[in-house]
Amino acid sequence: MEPRQSQPTNYGHFVIHVVKRMTQQSSTIDQAMLRRAIGLASSYLVTDTSTNSERGIQTWCTGFHRLVDIMVALHSRGELELETVNEASKACSECWSVAGTWRGMEDCRQGVKEVAAKLKKLLDEPHRRTYKGSKVYTPNSS
Repeated sequence: MEPRQSQPTNYGHFVIHVVKRMTQQSSTIDQAMLRRAIGLASSYLVTDTSTNSERGIQTWCTGFHRLVDIMVALHSRGELELETVNEASKACSECWSVAGTWRGMEDCRQGVKEVAAKLKKLLDEPHRRTYKGSKVYTPNSS
């Protein structure tokens, strides 16, 4: 009996599934569920790239960007929660570390930079270290 080959993971498809489920249950975005999906970014970075060497970086990047695009929309509606911003900041930090630690994932850092740039635009000016007056998670702070 031959071993069964597992299917590659796809963060982009996972995100679509989560958002579809969220919006079928309610007309609003459940930010607790959104935070859980964002919190899985570093895990999907590892699994997408290791189970799909040809498209894994792309599927992971697509998923992460979609989640941040939802955050941008929530921000423009005045609904984005600080906890969601903090979770996204943590996810960027974790993904940056993973991408720099695992061989062959260096290109993923560009995706992290792009996501982080979108997030930074949401933060308060001029220093962009707070969101609506509250300090945002950074890797060197608690």
